[in-house]
Amino acid sequence: MTPLARAQRRLKAHPLALDAALAAGVLLCMLAGSFVDPHGERGVSWSIRTPDPLSLLLITLGAAALVFRRSAPMTVLALTGTCSVAESVTGDPRAPVAMSAVIALYTVASTTDRPTAWRVGLLTMTVLTGAAMLAGPLPWYAQENLAIFAWTGIGATAGDAVRSRRAVVRAIRERAERAERTREEEARRRVAEERLRIARDLHDVVAHHIALVNVQAGVAAHVMDKRPDQAKEALAHVREASRSALNELRATVGLLRQSGDPEAPTEPAPGLDRLDELAGTFRNAGLQVEVARADHDTRLPAAVGLAAYRVIQEALTNVQKHAGPDARAEVSVVRVGPNIEVTVLDDGAGDAPAPQDGGGHGLLGMRERVTALRGTLTTGPRYGGGYRVHAILPVKTRSSAPEDSA
Repeated sequence: MTPLARAQRRLKAHPLALDAALAAGVLLCMLAGSFVDPHGERGVSWSIRTPDPLSLLLITLGAAALVFRRSAPMTVLALTGTCSVAESVTGDPRAPVAMSAVIALYTVASTTDRPTAWRVGLLTMTVLTGAAMLAGPLPWYAQENLAIFAWTGIGATAGDAVRSRRAVVRAIRERAERAERTREEEARRRVAEERLRIARDLHDVVAHHIALVNVQAGVAAHVMDKRPDQAKEALAHVREASRSALNELRATVGLLRQSGDPEAPTEPAPGLDRLDELAGTFRNAGLQVEVARADHDTRLPAAVGLAAYRVIQEALTNVQKHAGPDARAEVSVVRVGPNIEVTVLDDGAGDAPAPQDGGGHGLLGMRERVTALRGTLTTGPRYGGGYRVHAILPVKTRSSAPEDSA
């Protein structure tokens, strides 16, 4: 930090000391001016004179009042203006007492609003100039009287200009701070959305595959002694489900890698083209799944295909967990106009509790996925038993529309 910057910081930390120094400087200037006669005698342009004691007293009072110009600007202006009027009427009008009133007027104009500054400026200018012209010993057109008029106007104008500049700088600083806060809030919002999306993906992957592993492990433990071949087959399904879970987890976690990290997997996100594979994993776990498709091989955007795949995956996982061991599930994918409709039904066999509509991370994740694509999701018990999950997804999203038109 430079010595000038340190001095400015020290002065800002002690404003009273700065005002005291300013008052001392103004006092010296007024004292020096009070000993100078600008007219002189015998044709001399100026000469030395001795000021009146009253003038020296008024000069001292006006300069001392400037020490408190920040804390009480209006009071200081009234006091210095009174001293200036008294000097103009009773004393030597050439004594520069009005200098303290000009400094006080500048302070008032720089610390108040514009209408107040102009009203106070006009009042001060009128009172001081009128007192000097009407009650002073000099002619009304004397240059000392005109100087009071000019200097009071300059003081009010300069103070208003400084106030305006401070307001502009303050507004610029506030806009910069507001923009910075907006950027930080936007960054936090995007981070929260990304965390929610990753958490949703992790839940879909883990809930599906762990449910399959749990079922197959239970089958293997049940038939291990009597039917080792079936237990071996169940363990093979456990191995396959765990391998699939690890692959999807690796792909999801790969999204969190930085630019300098190892290359992430390039396997595309799952879609409805892998629906038969998904249904097969549940059939291997003992769930009877029937798939019916009438989407006419519609090409879906990656986001729509992934959302439909995850909805079916989560719905079948809930059937596996809640509908009982003898449950049957039906999956249908139908193209209806500009939308693709996905429906998962089960017969609700067994005594296991059904998922509550609107509760649980699985249903919440499905609803968030569908809503993010401007679709609708309906879930709830079926008439006569069972559960129904119905999702309507738009075939064309905002991001895919420009690509199709191109």
